[in-house]
Amino acid sequence: MSGPSPFSTPRRTGPAGPLSGIKVLDLSAYIAGPYGCSLLADQGADVVKIEPPGGDNLRQYPSTLAEENRAFLGVNRSKQGVVLDLKQDGDRAVLLELADQADVLVHNFRPGVPERLGIGHDALAARNPRLIYCAVTGYGEEGPLRAKAGYDQVLQAMTGMCVLQGPPGTPEITYGSPVDYYAAALVAAGVASALYERERSGTGQYVGVSLLRSALTMQSARLIRAEGEDPGISRDMRSGGITGLHPTAAGHLYLSANTPRFWRALCERTGLADLLDDSRLDTVKGRAAHADEIIPRLRAALTAKSATEWEALLSDAVPCSVARSIDDMFDDPQVAAEAMLSDIPHPVLGSYRGVTRAIKFGRTPGPEPFSAPLLDEDGAALRQGKDDRAR
Repeated sequence: MSGPSPFSTPRRTGPAGPLSGIKVLDLSAYIAGPYGCSLLADQGADVVKIEPPGGDNLRQYPSTLAEENRAFLGVNRSKQGVVLDLKQDGDRAVLLELADQADVLVHNFRPGVPERLGIGHDALAARNPRLIYCAVTGYGEEGPLRAKAGYDQVLQAMTGMCVLQGPPGTPEITYGSPVDYYAAALVAAGVASALYERERSGTGQYVGVSLLRSALTMQSARLIRAEGEDPGISRDMRSGGITGLHPTAAGHLYLSANTPRFWRALCERTGLADLLDDSRLDTVKGRAAHADEIIPRLRAALTAKSATEWEALLSDAVPCSVARSIDDMFDDPQVAAEAMLSDIPHPVLGSYRGVTRAIKFGRTPGPEPFSAPLLDEDGAALRQGKDDRAR
């Protein structure tokens, strides 16, 4: 393609970011790949989201937001949107032309699918040797599960997260898609590292991110087994429940009191100073071993005040927080001070308030966010530009 880049958009305004000028094709769906591309967009990259005719399936998920999908908006900010049916020769040709111009391509097809579509790593690298080709898979590139579909909560269940999250004998899912979001961070980090290496070698490369690797990496503090160690040994890192959520006279309060300084402050400010005289409780291990003695007394003390009152009383002497709702974050003074949320114009909703830059850069803060695309919002402009250049 010649003429104006199909990656450019008038919606991209504001200061440059460290990745300004980098062109990204996002062929992925759901959360891990798409949000990884949004993190790149936050840093200035120009991202074109390629969707099949029915759209990213995340658009169809339940949402209390009228006329739009809350999850899709949150995961796909600052991208152009184009629909291409990669099973059709003409649309596949358009994608190949875009890939010739791109610096990065991200997808989450199962292994083997890109090759069948003619957009595997080897085929695209032969056309564009500088291309960073990032594949997000469920289980990786090799092994008996390589072709299996992977999803956040499936990987939570597989990798021990659910068993450790719930009480003994009752596995529990952690909601909020932590595996997907951690994988997204690995997508952004892996792509950025590959771009940095390309500056030295002049050549792109394959970058592989899997939900399995993400789920295991998140648990690196637990995934340690010494030689000769009993395979069934407890790997729970929790401190007996003293550090954790506790009911109060009104609301719940999270407390963290693992250091000697914080333990002392907690005891003194809750009227439990006599516990400081018990040498059995001098360490985190000791307190965990005697949690059944400590927790009833601590919770009885906490019933004297509300969670908000305790938060103010403990202040910075004991790390703590009221268990708030996510809605509270829209008006939180610390969130406001950090400018972590922005009002983003949207062609259907008028505007919405959402997350902006996740990383702070002093010299190149990055452009302003813009809304996730409507389905095929930029497709007409892309096709018109292609027709104009063909004349």
